[in-house]
Amino acid sequence: QVVLMESGGGSAATRGSLTLSCAASGDFFPRYYLAWFRQAPGKEREGVAAIGNIYFTRYADSVKGRFTISRDNAKSTLYLQMNSLQPEDTAMYYCAADFSPLIVDGRRWRTPAYWGQGTQVTVSS
Repeated sequence: QVVLMESGGGSAATRGSLTLSCAASGDFFPRYYLAWFRQAPGKEREGVAAIGNIYFTRYADSVKGRFTISRDNAKSTLYLQMNSLQPEDTAMYYCAADFSPLIVDGRRWRTPAYWGQGTQVTVSS
């Protein structure tokens, strides 16, 4: 099994920044396909950013140019750097992992096999 644990959530002002981290268990971290998802109350869960095992990245249009996903294989950690935050970014953020690609056909997001507990991000207007 793969255990994921997020940290770094909190409150920020509009145009502020936050960095989320996700520590992962297991000896196969370099092989993981990783992603960040988010869900706001009353809204559907959406994919935010994804990174492959050879560091190919993809972003939702709503965060492109503002968020950066990265990974440190030596630390078995996934990151999400969030800049220029907007109130619409307020949501519970989850890291996720799988051993297969998480985006197929260039646009379709698969449901990952492993999830963290989530960390709340709140952006004030």
